[in-house]
Amino acid sequence: MENEKKRGRKFIEKSRENYRLIVMNNETFEEVGSYQLSPLNIYIGICGIIAVVAVLVWGIIVITPLKQYIIPGYGDVQEYKEALRLTAELNEIKATLNAQTKYTDNFRKILVGDIAPVEEQGEEITPEDMPDSLLNVERIREDELLRKELELNEQLQNRTSNAAAASSANDIALEQLYFIPPISGGTISEPYKPDIKHHGLDIMAPKNTPVKAIMDGYVFTSDWTLETGNTIGIQHGNNLISFYKHNSALLKKVGSPVKAGEAIAIIGNTGTLSSGPHLHFELWHNGKAVNPENFIIFDK
Repeated sequence: MENEKKRGRKFIEKSRENYRLIVMNNETFEEVGSYQLSPLNIYIGICGIIAVVAVLVWGIIVITPLKQYIIPGYGDVQEYKEALRLTAELNEIKATLNAQTKYTDNFRKILVGDIAPVEEQGEEITPEDMPDSLLNVERIREDELLRKELELNEQLQNRTSNAAAASSANDIALEQLYFIPPISGGTISEPYKPDIKHHGLDIMAPKNTPVKAIMDGYVFTSDWTLETGNTIGIQHGNNLISFYKHNSALLKKVGSPVKAGEAIAIIGNTGTLSSGPHLHFELWHNGKAVNPENFIIFDK
């Protein structure tokens, strides 16, 4: 035990012993340099160099793409993820290309008239089977509003046609009916002009003026359209229909019963056909527009 301690002390003492390293010219034996060294200093220097080299190598491996070739499996994982992403993009491009090809082919058939009759087309094709079909295109809000307006006009034509067909000789003449003016104290700014398809009156009134029902009836439409804005329509007796357009607000819903003189809306300036606050009022009898001024007394 004591021998081992003595050996350890001798090794430490020797490692601390100083030595001089002299560098001389081989031909002239002239001393070029002299350095004082010890085994401990040499050991520390070698360890430091090894540590610096290890840090540099680690940094190169981590920062540069060299790790893909050195670390087992690393490159495979990254390449696999990249391959999945590229495959997904490729599948999406293929689906888009197929849809565009089908659309172009269908459009060409329509242009050249190469369309098979219904009985030759086999089983029925649904919109889901045709990803390029216009039925699958998302509709914009203006398109939906235009469709609603067309449906409203179609419903009006059906109602008026049915009313005209069901009308009888017992109908009361409009001159014998009593109507409430839709606006109190309003001024007619544009008269009835059917030749330019202006099938009603434009009545100006102050802001927030209530719009009144001209007769008893039931609300059959209360909605917003692109051209006429907030519009309400009332079905009266005697095959009469009245419309109140461009309102700022609607006070009645579809199916609501109304009394003559009851407020149904607030005058406004909605819709693309409106250029200022007013009420566009129309009166239809047996499916035909009539001049409201012939039957209703308006304030001048």
